[in-house]
Amino acid sequence: MSSATTSRLPVAGAGAAGLPAERRRVLRNTYALLSMTLLFSAAVAGLGVAFQWPAPGILLTLVGYFGLLFAVHKLRNSGWALPAVFALTGFMGYTLGPLLARSLSLPGGAQVVMLALGATGVTFLAMSAWALSSKRDFSAMGGFLFAGMVIALLAGLAAVFLQIPALGLAVSAMVALLSAGLILFETSRIVHGGETNYVMATVGLYVSLFNLFTSLLSLFGFGGSQE
Repeated sequence: MSSATTSRLPVAGAGAAGLPAERRRVLRNTYALLSMTLLFSAAVAGLGVAFQWPAPGILLTLVGYFGLLFAVHKLRNSGWALPAVFALTGFMGYTLGPLLARSLSLPGGAQVVMLALGATGVTFLAMSAWALSSKRDFSAMGGFLFAGMVIALLAGLAAVFLQIPALGLAVSAMVALLSAGLILFETSRIVHGGETNYVMATVGLYVSLFNLFTSLLSLFGFGGSQE
């Protein structure tokens, strides 16, 4: 996910010239840290594919994700913030490895992964450019997007436990749309001074990109899985 996306991150920041110095600094630091976490996460995922690491399971995934996310939040203003961010993104890279391996094993799997990667990068660029160039403040979307993600999480768990593929596909489409909205929301918060901690801004954007990529991977891979 990182190679196509991170190489374009500075382009999105090109529209930030008119921002106050403090907001430009937060945006610059956010994109720099986001680039590094994406590369690190992609490296961990690549190792998972190469060494065929087993999937952690839904319970360990949820505990690890929310536990590390809580740790990042608590440590966001300390010297341990960066190690916590890399622990979180590394863990998410580990959970991505088995999904990538499964996608690559399908007919046309490599093309599906590249398509999902490209669509994620284009969406990130479009949403970031919109937030940077528009004078609108999109932070009011936060409540709607959060509620949508809670509903998507519950529906996704139902799809897993009840084994309803059609529901899982609908959830993937919903998460992809919500993730695009969250990229717009998170970038807008930085631009308008609503988020001044680049660590938390990075985590917000990373999680949105991760969810967008995995959702698109599921959607694009659905056709291949039916062959």
